[in-house]
Amino acid sequence: MTGNRRFWVAFVAVTLLIAGVVSYFASSSPDGLDSATLRGCEVVETADGEELTGECIAQHAEEHDLAESPLADYTLGGRDGTGGIAGIIGVLATLSVAAGVFWVLARRSGSRT
Repeated sequence: MTGNRRFWVAFVAVTLLIAGVVSYFASSSPDGLDSATLRGCEVVETADGEELTGECIAQHAEEHDLAESPLADYTLGGRDGTGGIAGIIGVLATLSVAAGVFWVLARRSGSRT
């Protein structure tokens, strides 16, 4: 195996390891943006789910179009404990798209020379 290929294999392996392991430790608490948009409101549990009372930016928020997608909330189908698998799928998708773009660009620049 050449040095270049060995580097890329190691890069993908380490990236997948980090995505699969570190994502299990990700916090489910609101991040800074969520906290800022909720400032001035209180989240109240109702029979229909959570409801915001008070005055805050989040009261005007709408559900995202992809909120019901398989990888919404960094999980598989909203199931707890699947963050690592969702992280691995995300990394594979990102690396696949990046590799495809670089391959097209390399072919394009190769045909000009």
